[in-house]
Amino acid sequence: MTSQIIPVDPFDFIIFGGTGDLSERKLLPSLYYRQRDHQFSEPTRIIGASRTKMSDKEFQDYARKALTEHVKPADLDKKDLEVFLARLSYVPVDAKTGDGFARLKKALGESDSIRAFYLAVAPAIFGDISHHLKSHGMITPNSRIVVEKPIGRDLASAKALNDLIGDDFGEHQIFRIDHYLGKETVQNLMALRFANALYEPLWNSAHIDHVQITVAETVGLEDRVTYYDKAGALRDMVQNHILQLVCLVAMEPPQSMDADAVRDEKLKVLRSLKRINGKEAPKSTVRGQYKAGASSGGAVKGYLEELGSESTTETFVAIKAEIANWRWAGVPFYLRTGKRLASRVSEIVIEFKPIPHSIFGESAGRIQANQLVIRLQPDEGVKQFIMIKDPGPGGMRLKQIPLDMSFATAFDGRAPDAYERLIMDVIRGNQTLFMRRDEVEAAWRWIDPIFNAWAESRQEVQGYTAGTWGPSASIALIERDGRTWHESA
Repeated sequence: MTSQIIPVDPFDFIIFGGTGDLSERKLLPSLYYRQRDHQFSEPTRIIGASRTKMSDKEFQDYARKALTEHVKPADLDKKDLEVFLARLSYVPVDAKTGDGFARLKKALGESDSIRAFYLAVAPAIFGDISHHLKSHGMITPNSRIVVEKPIGRDLASAKALNDLIGDDFGEHQIFRIDHYLGKETVQNLMALRFANALYEPLWNSAHIDHVQITVAETVGLEDRVTYYDKAGALRDMVQNHILQLVCLVAMEPPQSMDADAVRDEKLKVLRSLKRINGKEAPKSTVRGQYKAGASSGGAVKGYLEELGSESTTETFVAIKAEIANWRWAGVPFYLRTGKRLASRVSEIVIEFKPIPHSIFGESAGRIQANQLVIRLQPDEGVKQFIMIKDPGPGGMRLKQIPLDMSFATAFDGRAPDAYERLIMDVIRGNQTLFMRRDEVEAAWRWIDPIFNAWAESRQEVQGYTAGTWGPSASIALIERDGRTWHESA
């Protein structure tokens, strides 16, 4: 993907959890790619920090192995790799006891360069790390802190976590990351809406019939057993990823791309979501849990078998959501996400209203409604489904076809990973693609009543066979409204 690479100012990037899974799979490879594309200025440094005892050389060897496994061989340039590894150093720290933070301060020195503290650790120690950074005098005006989800498990815990970090860092220094917002297609949703005269005049209840958002995974628990069984699909995916997508689809045009201008409009959407109470939950939500079946060409165990114990945690959730404002009144947003589904796909489907009258007669066939399908993964792209005449003699026969824009074929070169883009935004101090405190808390204000409603109504999880599209009740959720889930191959 060709674009002008603009170097950023020199910075120190400190990864707490530097030897963890996220660092290995995403952070180190993303930083390497930014090095390879010459986006770093000197003297940029990358410092790993965790409880593991390790020397600089051992951390560099760890990073070399991570890059070998998670970067395409064709992208591993020997010279760039050695320059990148030379930037790396390591400081053992213990977030609970504070041991090692004095050594980290010494390693950082008195430089006034940008400091980005990335917390790739469990949320339970976010506050500990933040307080140690402050007590050791490492928070400068040029410092930022990056925190991964989950930001709490409900509104009360989210507020408490935000308070802990907010005691040490200003809101302008806190970057709550959601990697979905770094995806190229998610940002292109903004471009589609606000850089084209074609769509925005139609982007309302007068022309749009409904919206579908699907985030489907084929994997099961993998190595997230402890976390996932405490979270479930509603906390893990809907509260952050999916609600952020809802905001980008539904928000009013911001005054500019300024961070607060965008986030102000997203906040209005979250506050406009109709609450789902105890009476509405059985009609508007579906909870599911996968059973044994087939996935990715082989037999797989059910959730309870993988977990090794009984659990009512949902691995699938479908929701019919509504936004109570003038633009979207009467337009349902159908949301679904789950594990061990039929295929791995994340997409947004905007279905427009059908034409009011057909002039073509029955022989032309059924005229299907126009759809705009925005594919987030895999194979990022945008498809506009329209009706055309089927070529050839024999009268007017109509057929629906996609106007297909695949990023892989439309643009040359490699598309940067979401983490690459977001890391560079942290260094630049651009918070547009990061969640503000009031956004996080507004999302929980909508999510918490659903959990309460499930408890009040004793809504059970419904089993579904691994490798399918979820419980039959999720099909009924949309089909009783005369609509159908869009299921891409």
